[in-house]
Amino acid sequence: MSLKDELTAVQHCLDDLARTVGRLERSLAQLRTAEAGPRPPGAAGGTDPADGAVTVTDVITITEAPYDATLWTDSDDEGLGVRGRHAP
Repeated sequence: MSLKDELTAVQHCLDDLARTVGRLERSLAQLRTAEAGPRPPGAAGGTDPADGAVTVTDVITITEAPYDATLWTDSDDEGLGVRGRHAP
């Protein structure tokens, strides 16, 4: 198979993937709309916390910084005693 044929096959696969993802997104939006039903004016996204469900409103950013073990040098391992010594 030539390089051009392989690139054409990859392009077709990517087009199929993009079409499928679009269909899935539309289906998911329809399911969410059908599940939610009519909402009262001013209602936020998510479910009612009184129902026991979790409502996500804040985004938590996790940094890409490497782990800094020096932050924990003076801490004790909870329930295991002092760092560097054996557990009881």
